[in-house]
Amino acid sequence: MGSPWKPILLLSIISGLSDFARAVAARPISYAAVLRMKADSSSVLGSRSRPRQHRSGGLGTPDWPAFSSHPLSALSLLSSQEDYRSEESEEFGPVFIHEPGNVIFPLDSDEKKVVMHCEARGNPPPTYSWYINGTELDTEADYRYSFIDGNLIITNASEITDYGKYQCKAENSFGTVLGREALLQFAYLGAFSGKTRGGVSVREGQGVVLMCTPPPHSPEIIYSWVFNEFPSFVAEDSRRFISQDTGNLYISKVQPSDVGSYICLVKNTVTNARVLSPPTPLTLKTDGVMGEYEPKIEVHFLTSVLAAKGLTVRLECFALGNPVPTITWRKINGNIPKKARLRKSQAVLEIPNIQLEDSGTYECKAENPRGGTAFKGHLQVYTLPQWVRMINDTQMDSGEKLQWECKAMGRPRPTYHWLRNGLPLTSQSRIEIVNGELTIHKVQQTDSGMFQCVAGNKYGSIYSNAELKILASAPVFVHNPVRVIATLGKDVSLECKPKASPKPRITWRRGDRRIQQNRRIMLLRNNTLRIVNSSRADEGNYVCQAENQLGSAEMTAILWVKEAMRVELSPNRVEVTVGESVVLSCKAAHDTSLDVAFQWFFNQRPINFQQDGNHFEYIQTQSSTVDLMIRSILLKHAGKYGCRAQTSADTVFAESELLVRGPPGPPGVVIVEEITDTTATLSWTRGLDNHSPISTYNIQARSPFSLGWQTVQTDPDPVTGDLESAMAVALNPWVEYEFRVVASNAIGTGDPSAPSRGVRTKEAVPKVAPSNVSGGNGRRHELVISWEPISEEFQNGEGFGYIVAFRANGTRGWKERMVTSADSTTYKYRDETFPPLTPFEVKVGVYNNKGDGPFSEEVIIHSAEGEPREAPSDVKAYSISSSEIRVTWKPPNPGPGRPRGYELSYWKDMEQEDLGKKQRTLKNETSMVLTGLKGNSLYLITVKAFNSIGEGPATAAVTANTRKAPPSQPPTNLMWIQEGNNVSLNWEPVKAKDNESDVIGYMVLLKQEGKGHNQVTRTINPSTMLSLPEGGTYIIEVRALSEGGEGAVSSQVRIVTSSGVRAKSNQCSVHCMPQSLTWTALLLVLLVPLASW
Repeated sequence: MGSPWKPILLLSIISGLSDFARAVAARPISYAAVLRMKADSSSVLGSRSRPRQHRSGGLGTPDWPAFSSHPLSALSLLSSQEDYRSEESEEFGPVFIHEPGNVIFPLDSDEKKVVMHCEARGNPPPTYSWYINGTELDTEADYRYSFIDGNLIITNASEITDYGKYQCKAENSFGTVLGREALLQFAYLGAFSGKTRGGVSVREGQGVVLMCTPPPHSPEIIYSWVFNEFPSFVAEDSRRFISQDTGNLYISKVQPSDVGSYICLVKNTVTNARVLSPPTPLTLKTDGVMGEYEPKIEVHFLTSVLAAKGLTVRLECFALGNPVPTITWRKINGNIPKKARLRKSQAVLEIPNIQLEDSGTYECKAENPRGGTAFKGHLQVYTLPQWVRMINDTQMDSGEKLQWECKAMGRPRPTYHWLRNGLPLTSQSRIEIVNGELTIHKVQQTDSGMFQCVAGNKYGSIYSNAELKILASAPVFVHNPVRVIATLGKDVSLECKPKASPKPRITWRRGDRRIQQNRRIMLLRNNTLRIVNSSRADEGNYVCQAENQLGSAEMTAILWVKEAMRVELSPNRVEVTVGESVVLSCKAAHDTSLDVAFQWFFNQRPINFQQDGNHFEYIQTQSSTVDLMIRSILLKHAGKYGCRAQTSADTVFAESELLVRGPPGPPGVVIVEEITDTTATLSWTRGLDNHSPISTYNIQARSPFSLGWQTVQTDPDPVTGDLESAMAVALNPWVEYEFRVVASNAIGTGDPSAPSRGVRTKEAVPKVAPSNVSGGNGRRHELVISWEPISEEFQNGEGFGYIVAFRANGTRGWKERMVTSADSTTYKYRDETFPPLTPFEVKVGVYNNKGDGPFSEEVIIHSAEGEPREAPSDVKAYSISSSEIRVTWKPPNPGPGRPRGYELSYWKDMEQEDLGKKQRTLKNETSMVLTGLKGNSLYLITVKAFNSIGEGPATAAVTANTRKAPPSQPPTNLMWIQEGNNVSLNWEPVKAKDNESDVIGYMVLLKQEGKGHNQVTRTINPSTMLSLPEGGTYIIEVRALSEGGEGAVSSQVRIVTSSGVRAKSNQCSVHCMPQSLTWTALLLVLLVPLASW
């Protein structure tokens, strides 16, 4: 049983941690921590600026240490609280972190409150007030207004009293700032007048405008029109147009199908509310059809269109006319932007993401065969002001000069005005304002406060805020005393940087005596005391005194002078080969009272031993000696290695050079100087030899036909390392090559150069003849000649083709035929005069635009023998079952057109021959069994020979009748008696139906489980005697035999035997009566207790 105090202790710990967590969570974010100035000295000339937050957000929370890595103790908690107090002690003026944005409030919203957001930081925390249209809101006079922190809540808002521009003001004891203006609008959609609208009657072919006359609404609405009844909407096309500016429906040419009732539907884009107008009937006059007339533009954009940069601009233009006018657009003195799109059958020009360069005059033109008309309007793009330069918080000493400049860009160009603590600031005595520049001469304490530069044009204004603090404090030294260690014989500087405002007067003394300047001791302009060529005699205490009208302070600098440190890095220079290792040793001789720290550098950059641990290792051998091991050296490790030794007195740096021998670097750019049909003259520049002379160069080439880069033959051969040019020889003509060069030295082979530009060798006569010339086959009286095509690599030029030459064996003259396709592989020559299988001498040559190339060797090719000419003979067909017919025949007489096989066509009597089936022999067999036939059916059969050329004539049709189907009834009531290894089996006879073949006997199948051998017994009686050769499990199946084939199989009989077993059984099949089935089951349980059912 545990101690009773453990739960109490646990609860106490949890409670303490909870209190601490709440204290941490409740800790406010101190903006002072972000903005705190840490000025080095009041003597620094000029102002001290800091950036100020100008937008909402952007203030991060302080970085808190993770609880798991910092133990919680009374000391750490106290330290944390002290830090918190110091940050909170930094006071500053208000800074907006959330300013109100434009609001569109739906009047029919269930939420009856409008919230205008405003939040600022400051120390002390700021207070807030709000203005509407320049007038301060009085929350006491109007109960509908209330504040929650800086947020303004408007209850039961109405458009009459609350529409307008709102502005938030935040102030504390350091000043006041005004927020940007935010517009409050109200969204609503009224109802159409219930007054019945009059009908519109026009002639067919005339144009018409149906007025929408929308109800009161705010803000924009979307227009559509309903035809006759909802939701059948009017589809816009080149003849009908709905203006989203006027809401009207325009029909350029009325047709009879337009007759009906039209309803205008408007939708509020904010509330999504919709209302329907009363219907406007449209009818046709009966006094005739309107003739053709020229276009008249009824709806168009304004003559001057203003658009904000970045928005999408829609320019509308639609005309009435007969025939229907075509609308086209253009930009005067320019091109319509590529991003522009034409919508609604070109009645709308839409320009997304409008930019200043899209400004200009646009024209729409309406034309038909009767004439045309145009409208022009100017599109002007404006931009809201955007800051280019902003002002920052500044701290200054009294009497200094303040210069602030803010700059913004916009179109139209912005103008500027300045605010101090929320009130306008004008030029006066010490204050000068010129546009965005503010100058205050000889600043005073009364000038402190919050300043705002406001840049605006007629489309909006932006604010840049900053706080001006005028400092006043007595001198204070942050660090006192200061200990300085100098190196014997070197210069030393003692700094004096108190915090003070205004700038203090500085004096130095040593002991009781004021220090006088001389050649060795100098007082610099920044009040630093500099001692040249320091010695042991200079050791001691030095006192800096700072004084202004608010007070004075002193700081003591304690100076020690130590012997200079010496560093030796060995070896000073070392050469190694790629893959080897080397050790550099760095030893420092220094004052033993000082600790020394080492750092290794490679080419002036510190070595990262974690990142480069595979090659660099830092080894500390003694307190004043360290080694750098460089293992498995690569070429990239060549360079200068530095060792820096540092004490609190001085720093010494020593360097050693490492040279790495390795394979050469890649040669420079490879240039093809000259190209012929088989050669290319190349030049290159030498690459780095990596401290081992280059012995040879290897030239490699790549073409579309090569497997990667291949070494080519050269002249000279070999290309020695002192050369920078060579000739690649034995190239193929008319092939595009790239070349590269690889250098080698005693160390190895380097990386290849960059490939040269691709060049093509000159054309030449082909030199490679076709191979594997052969032929044969083809139709009667044809000579077929084939060959392997020549690869493009060996065509050697344009205009490549083949010359096919042939002559009958024993004749003189050659017949030549040109084959112009380079990809051809076959040529067929037909001549009715030569008999089949005539031998020909054949050869195939090549040519291109440069001339004829070689011929292949001559070969003998026979002309085609043709398709079979005669039909097979002595065709016989007879049925072998209900689904099979055997067909036999004799081949046709020998001669041209030798068969390669035979095709049998067969179809049922009373069917069309075209609907029949076909089967082909695999080889030249003269018999085939047709399977899958329908029983007791008459079939007609023909046979014809075929070869690769075609098919011969078919035989006359022969007939054969398939036999009746075998019995569908299986043998039933199987009974067996087992005596030793003998089984006596009998069953009820099977009776065939009228449409089935008669039973001519039975087939008994005996198979042993687990073995592939089966024993088949045929009998004409419904019984048989079986012999079981050995012990095991046997399966017996019985089926009837007929001329139509084998009948259905009986149920299986399973018998288990073993040596010396004698048993009797009256087992029957599943068709037995239930009583018999019960006795069978009982017998099987007794005889076969382990059998698997």
